[in-house]
Amino acid sequence: MIRRLALMGALLAIAAASLAQEMDPNMPGMTKPAATGPAQKSRPPPAAGAIQGPASPPKSNPSTPASPASPAAVMPGMTMPKQADAAAASATASAAGNAPPPPPPTDHYAEHSFGAAAMAASEAAFSRDNGGQHFSQIMLNLAELQLGDSHPGYRWDGEGWFGGDINRLVVKSEGDGASGQGVGDTDVQALYSRAVGPYFNLQAGLRQSIEPTPQRTYGALGFEGLAPYWFEVEGALFLSDRGDLLARLEGYYDQNLTQRLILQPRVELNFAAQDVPQDHIGSGLSDAELGLRLRYEIRREFAPYIGVSWQREVGRTAVFTRAEADDVSSLNFVLGIRAWL
Repeated sequence: MIRRLALMGALLAIAAASLAQEMDPNMPGMTKPAATGPAQKSRPPPAAGAIQGPASPPKSNPSTPASPASPAAVMPGMTMPKQADAAAASATASAAGNAPPPPPPTDHYAEHSFGAAAMAASEAAFSRDNGGQHFSQIMLNLAELQLGDSHPGYRWDGEGWFGGDINRLVVKSEGDGASGQGVGDTDVQALYSRAVGPYFNLQAGLRQSIEPTPQRTYGALGFEGLAPYWFEVEGALFLSDRGDLLARLEGYYDQNLTQRLILQPRVELNFAAQDVPQDHIGSGLSDAELGLRLRYEIRREFAPYIGVSWQREVGRTAVFTRAEADDVSSLNFVLGIRAWL
């Protein structure tokens, strides 16, 4: 029994020594394997006269990730896209330029499943909600009392429009008057307005003068828009039913002193291509107005203002006015309201 136990202890000691040698590579007589990957099994040299097959490709190191373009990253049965050709055709690889955008698509894939008739209502609603809506606005640019050397007067200038982003119907009206003297120069315009750019509209239609008598009907052609540096400008040509050609040019600029307090310089010039004695208008520059108004926007849609306005008739128009024993210039302090809805 003792001999058996001694033999078993010797066998256990020999097994423990062998296991320690396998686990510790730094033991004397041991060689540490290279860290470049699993050892490649060497093939025995082919026998003389043997037929050699195609050489197998070298195995890659699994510890090194394969690049997307390397064959090792491609699974069997898959093909890699031509990345160089795709990058060259990409828009981001193209040089910057001003070429026109591609045309919008005209095919509607839902029609392939449901038919054009069934999708017509949905497509019309989509177009209406994304740029096809109709809007309207009424703007009272000037509505003021004028206090000066002569009789107190009043003046208005406003417009209203209805339509979309491109096509609109515009109605304009402006006029003035004095206390005890009735309404002075007054006219109404009905115009078709079409956007010719992101900032300007081209307008054409009719203008009807109501006062002074005799009344005149004009064909009107003009523009309205936002000039560089945020100048609001408007101009028009008027050809009357008697062949008289008139022109008007006006502009103003809103200078924000605060978010609610706004200073507005304004200029208006009127021209005539010929004398119109019955309307007391002379050829050339007939009259000019310079104004400066300071408004306070209680709301964006409602703003009272105060200011000053200077008007002067020049040239042949001044001659006609003096013949009527009237003043050719006036300086007025103004008090009014600017509103829109």
